[in-house]
Amino acid sequence: MNDDSRKKETIPNWHIAGDWFDICSCNVPCPCTFAQPPTGGACDAIFAYKIRTGHFGEVDMAGMNVVIIVAFTGDVWSGDKVAAGIFLDAAANPEQRQALELIFTGQVGGWMGHFIPSTLGTLRGIDFADITVAVDDSLEHWRVEIPEVVCASGEALTGPTADPSRRVQSWNPPGSEVGPTEAAVTWGKSIEGHWQAFGFSQDIPSGQNSKHIPFDWSGPDA
Repeated sequence: MNDDSRKKETIPNWHIAGDWFDICSCNVPCPCTFAQPPTGGACDAIFAYKIRTGHFGEVDMAGMNVVIIVAFTGDVWSGDKVAAGIFLDAAANPEQRQALELIFTGQVGGWMGHFIPSTLGTLRGIDFADITVAVDDSLEHWRVEIPEVVCASGEALTGPTADPSRRVQSWNPPGSEVGPTEAAVTWGKSIEGHWQAFGFSQDIPSGQNSKHIPFDWSGPDA
């Protein structure tokens, strides 16, 4: 038995699922989701995660929130690297905190176990914060807030020829930030995007990219 096999034996079975959305500096629609370089060749973005259901072994993970702030130049799907900072939910108990850090730094498999090693250049820090992540059941609006640090929100995309009761969606995204998925990408646009943490400082104007994708991850990998 090699070291990797021994390590996997110590990782409990886990599964988390919920809502993911971003607000970023790209134009609508975000080229990254189509596995293309970002608008203008660089991107500043915030990723928000709301875990609706899940467990890490016997640890209940429902209700936990996570925020990742990223910045990069080039195309992450072609090997260019991102700088990132991670906020984990301060409401988590010690077992939940450990599970969140392991999952979202890619140490226990799942999508992040693939995405983090291939895209992360610099992790500027991990901190715990009071995180609010809200997503309308109708997917009309979504927002994320960390007091005095993050205030960002988006709304569903519509236009003069669209039925406002229906969402603008696409399937089978070639560059899904939550990994391979059969769920719909719901396209939106930013209302506001302000954050200042881990050396990142952004003021995204209204009308830039925002989108929602459900995520559903499990591990450890076989």
